[in-house]
Parts: sequence; structure tokens; C-alpha cells
Amino acid sequence: MNKASDNGQKESHRSPEKRLYQHIETLWDYMKMGHKPAQSDLIFVLCSNDLRVASHAAKLYLEGYAPKILFSGGMGRFTDGLFDKTEAETFADIAKDAGVPSEAISLETEATNTGENITLGYEVMIRKNLAHQKLLLVQKPFMERRSYATFMKQWPTQCERVLVTSSSESFFDYICPDMPLDMVLKATIEDYERIKNYPAKGFQIEQHIPDDVETSYQYLIRHYLPLC
Repeated sequence: MNKASDNGQKESHRSPEKRLYQHIETLWDYMKMGHKPAQSDLIFVLCSNDLRVASHAAKLYLEGYAPKILFSGGMGRFTDGLFDKTEAETFADIAKDAGVPSEAISLETEATNTGENITLGYEVMIRKNLAHQKLLLVQKPFMERRSYATFMKQWPTQCERVLVTSSSESFFDYICPDMPLDMVLKATIEDYERIKNYPAKGFQIEQHIPDDVETSYQYLIRHYLPLC
């Protein structure tokens, strides 16, 4: 038996659940950038419905990665009606509770999508004279690549360095009662589709997509999304 046929038999003998999990992790890992946090001028937090992002940003601040934090977010499609305050204000409260001083925090409270996080966040940086040559963006794990691609396309000026970081869990460590499997996987697939489609619309830079990632995406939309 040759190696190719042997691999084919191994694939065919995998349980549907195992194949599903492997394809989920392949897509999930691609959506993360793998950047390591480094000393920066500013921690730039793209707010969302996941409060763990605020806690991670506070941790980065307390570990000394930057002297200031900017939280950007108004009411998005997942948070309209979920929070009593804007995303930015809600995240800032969590950061303060974790020990970040109020004077280290700036807010942008109007953005409703990633592009607006970038452009409106930049306006706050200019208005408040916040240093921003070295930026550390903080997001949900599966939104790292989308955030990076959007930043690189829509940032209005030169930036010496931008890194994107998150709490970086695996998919199955990330999901929780507030962020269940179906919700997170559907959002990950939708963000991957934006990676593919948004460069043509001028919203993001083009990015290389490995064949195995596209294969996993095709598997998931055929075998999983119809069940959602």
C-alpha cells in the first residue's frame, strides 16, 4: 500500500466529530496572527461583546507593555441592548477594576465596526495627543487577522509597528456559556469570508490563504453551517 492511499484510508477512518474539530482548529489558527506582545506606545483595544478582551488588555497594561490604553467601541450588532453603556465604557470599567488607573485610559465611543474602530480611534489619538507609532491592538482571537488587515488598509498615516494580540486560546478553550460553540464558529467563518472578500471592496489588505485553510472552510460550510 502506498503512502497516499494509506493517508486516504486514515482520513476516511476518522470520525466525523474528529474531522470537524480538526477543520475548526485549522481555520481558527489561521485567523490568529501569532504576534508576540512587545513594548508599545499604546494598547489599542477594539471592543466587542467579549469582556475577556478587556481583562486581557488590562493584564498587558499591568505587565508594562504600554503606558496608555485606548478603548474603542460604541454599540455594535452583538452589543446593542447587551450592555448598559457603550463597549468602550464597559471595557474601561473592567480595566479600572483590574487596577488600571483612570488617567491611563482614553475612550472612543462611536465605532460600530472594525473600520470605524481604526479611523475613529485614530482621531482620538490625535485629539488627545497620544503617542501611536508603536501600537498593540487587542481583540478576540478569531478577529486578530481581520483587525490587522483592516488596520493596514485604513490607518490614515505611517505607523512604525503594529502588533495584534489576544488571549490566544484554542477554539475549544475559548468557547464558554456567553460565547457558545455555534456563535463563535459562525462568527469565525464570517470573518474568514471578510478576509477573502473585503480586499476587493477596499476595506482590507490582501492576505495569503493556504490551501488547507480554504479546504477547512469549505468543509465547515458544507457539513456544519447547514446544521446551525
